[in-house]
Amino acid sequence: MSNSTQRHVISALVQNVPGVLAHISGMLASRGFNIDSLAVGETEDSHLSRMTFVVVGDNGVLEQVRKQLEKIVTVVKVLDVSSQDFVERDLLLVKIQAPAGNARSEVRELVDIFRGRIVDVGPDEIMIEMSGRENKVQAFIERMRPYGITELVRTGRIAMVRSEDLSDVTMSRASRKFVANS
Repeated sequence: MSNSTQRHVISALVQNVPGVLAHISGMLASRGFNIDSLAVGETEDSHLSRMTFVVVGDNGVLEQVRKQLEKIVTVVKVLDVSSQDFVERDLLLVKIQAPAGNARSEVRELVDIFRGRIVDVGPDEIMIEMSGRENKVQAFIERMRPYGITELVRTGRIAMVRSEDLSDVTMSRASRKFVANS
């Protein structure tokens, strides 16, 4: 990817009404914009939902997507999250072939290292929950491939802009270490 082409994380606050997702994704598709990742959920206000999606392109693509979104009546606010200091997460559920024995022990150790959780155990496979930055989740998937991935599902990226008053000056050493490792 060249310097001008990048992944843009966009957050759109929309009215929580039927058809909004279809309308927005259809509008983007009709204009040739590909959505790399999409997550939608209700906000603290039950009348609003937040759509977080990732598009790839230069700043012109970002500007066109933003302008098109702002024209839609059900869109309340559009924010280029990636232009600010933000926290992002991706959620993964994955089933791994892991019969009792060494393979299962190795998988459990990797789950601990990546700070995941085993959420279901069967006779020959286990289900793991993992959340974190996209690159962490992708690295975990690659480490699990040799064991045999039976099934995998991801949420897509979600993101929020950090609070403005959060700075290294006001944060304790322990807090900075925690945030850096998140």
